[in-house]
Amino acid sequence: MTVAQYNQCVEAYADRVYRFILKNMRDEDEARDVVQEAFARMWEKAANVNYSKAKSYLFSTAYHTMIDRIRKSQRLSVGEEIFEEPEYSHSGYSDLQDVLNRALETLPEVQKHVILLRDYEGYSYDEIGQITNLNASQVKVYIYRARKALKNYIGSLDKVL
Repeated sequence: MTVAQYNQCVEAYADRVYRFILKNMRDEDEARDVVQEAFARMWEKAANVNYSKAKSYLFSTAYHTMIDRIRKSQRLSVGEEIFEEPEYSHSGYSDLQDVLNRALETLPEVQKHVILLRDYEGYSYDEIGQITNLNASQVKVYIYRARKALKNYIGSLDKVL
């Protein structure tokens, strides 16, 4: 990868990587640090990184850096959790984004990551698998479970809108 290609990657992907990490971490400073570290790692490996795979490399590196930081700070393992009953079903609520954010926070970390990569960033199942070190079948299962949990949490859209 050349310097010009690296700079193109910074311009093209920095904002998307930042939004993805921020959505997961909810801390602007930590998200900036993770993104910066991902770009620094890509620069260190620039000779080995193919420009056509730079986007995937950045998201994968940022994802794994984020997971490491979350594990260090919270000492939580990424795994399945049992969901409680929906705690929000107030009818007539008009802030859909707030409801979606609250619903996302109820998901286990791995489900939250795959649903954000799929529905917010538009990655394919195979690309998500590469980023998260899961196979496509596992990604599909996690996305299915996440969507089911979100549906249970939110309830009917008529109640939200």
